[in-house]
Amino acid sequence: MYPCRVLFICTGNSARSILSEATLNHLGKGRFEAFSAGSKPTGRVNLHALEQLKSTGMPGEGFASKSWDRFADAGAPPLDIVITVCDNAANEACPVLFGDFVKAHWGLPDPAAAQGDRALTEAFRQAHALIVRRITALLQLPVETMPRNALQEALDQIAMITGNDGENA
Repeated sequence: MYPCRVLFICTGNSARSILSEATLNHLGKGRFEAFSAGSKPTGRVNLHALEQLKSTGMPGEGFASKSWDRFADAGAPPLDIVITVCDNAANEACPVLFGDFVKAHWGLPDPAAAQGDRALTEAFRQAHALIVRRITALLQLPVETMPRNALQEALDQIAMITGNDGENA
């Protein structure tokens, strides 16, 4: 499992899944290869997501809102982990993808739902900070040698990371 291929899925593939893809590719260079997709892609990446990436020194170019269908096709890259990032608490319908990979749900509120420029900027900052904390925890795992059930358990534990400044639920 090298690199470990991770697909982040959300409904629109315009914010949370893009931030997750960009962050794992940036922080996990070499060990991980991240992708993102949506069940109902908006067709555009949220500009606040790109601005948030740039503000933290991560690349903000080359991202596109795309359908998860491309990862179900015969020529799609094999996936090791699929993580949904939609917010069940807000009654968002999280996509379901079938395949031989470990599945996890790392739900977080949609920062694009915030109203006003200042609120949007802060919502994207907070969402990205949570994504960074969760991905940092993922990077600490020996995914290359972990049994599947241990990886599943670890991913479920990472999903419990919430709050600001490292607070856990």
